Amino acid sequence: MRTRTPFSLFGFLLLTVTAAGLMMLGCEGTAPREENRPKDKTDEKPKAAESKKAAVSKNVFLEVLPDKKRRVLVSAEVCLREGPLEQLMCRKQTKEHEAILTADVDARAIHVALIAAGAKEGAPVRFAPKYQPASGTPIKVSVQYEDKGKLVTAPAQSWIKNAKNNKLLDSDWVFAGSRLVKNPLDPDGKKIYLANDGDVICVSNFETAMLDLPIKSPKDNADLAFIANSERIPPLGTKVVVILEPVLEAKKDTSARGASDR
Repeated sequence: MRTRTPFSLFGFLLLTVTAAGLMMLGCEGTAPREENRPKDKTDEKPKAAESKKAAVSKNVFLEVLPDKKRRVLVSAEVCLREGPLEQLMCRKQTKEHEAILTADVDARAIHVALIAAGAKEGAPVRFAPKYQPASGTPIKVSVQYEDKGKLVTAPAQSWIKNAKNNKLLDSDWVFAGSRLVKNPLDPDGKKIYLANDGDVICVSNFETAMLDLPIKSPKDNADLAFIANSERIPPLGTKVVVILEPVLEAKKDTSARGASDR
């Protein structure tokens, strides 16, 4: 069993993100009183509930929806439309030759935002002594972009297909969490987040992945399982919002059972 390294920096960032989320949820002060006069009901128009968004870090946002569910938004752009894949999204200037999307982000900020959205990290893939798939909260990944003035939202899986049978990817990702380790080249022993080397949202299994597929997907070039589904991917340079939604288990209501047991 691998011992998890304490995420002290993540703890600080998480407090910051959580505070921002709480502020979004309604710490808005007290509105000034209006004159005590009867109001014409015809003048009252129900206001549509709106989502609220707070910046976590550069190009990373935590969004609170009207139903109080939380999700993470990442600003990215298309960098590849054809060929074999190892990642859906990489960090800018790392693995653009094998990822559909690139994002100018610190992957640690995405990690912290996912925790603030309710996700729990599991563990990256293990290959020895035997293969163990990546684990963690399932994450629904969607891509949103503008096409001829219209906003298009699609499952990220629709941009990826099996290299052998051309079928679309049919698995969600899981929040593996990558690893935080000491930098051997830093005299102060500062820690680095391994997913920042490029493995932010992976299609092939990597022990450094932040989000990975919970299925066996080789990373050797000769055995890559997935390719880009070019006909679904917008032009190179298209700005894309990557939406990460934790798939959380519904909380069990034990109140009724507890009452019946009394």
